[in-house]
Amino acid sequence: MHSIAWWPTMAPTLIVLAVATYTDLRWRRIPNWLVLPFLLAGIVVSAVVHGWHGVGQSFAGLGLGLLIYGILFWMGGMGAGDVKLCAAIGAWIGPQQLFFAMIVTGLVGGLIVLGYALWGGFVSELLPGMGTLIFGSSGEAGRSEMVLSNPRKRKIPYAPAIAVGTLMSFFSH
Repeated sequence: MHSIAWWPTMAPTLIVLAVATYTDLRWRRIPNWLVLPFLLAGIVVSAVVHGWHGVGQSFAGLGLGLLIYGILFWMGGMGAGDVKLCAAIGAWIGPQQLFFAMIVTGLVGGLIVLGYALWGGFVSELLPGMGTLIFGSSGEAGRSEMVLSNPRKRKIPYAPAIAVGTLMSFFSH
């Protein structure tokens, strides 16, 4: 599928990604009123356009998004809104395209984090924090800071990276 064939899927996705990016940049939140109807609409559209196969692809994409981003959420490295947004996108585009989108999202997200760290002057905190996040507690007292509920933790909006990864997947799939 290329160009015109993507527009029925791409147009609502663009709108949701734009609103999610705005709300994440502004308030560091991706609202349920945006993501949950988008998720349900993805399943319905897939059912109408592709029948039961489309429903299966929708749930497979949704599950992939929940699994991968859910693990990152569980580790304390991502917000619940990011998980729900990725799952909703998976319901629209299916697991194969979502997998590619998540790879690009990870690369773009890494660049955003690096840029944010350079801009904010906390590059020296970046690598020890990553080690703690990836490998677990190393006996440091700073471990409690590695949770999203901690107001002192730097929260970086991830919806822009998700948006870029998703859009790149439309043009390269």
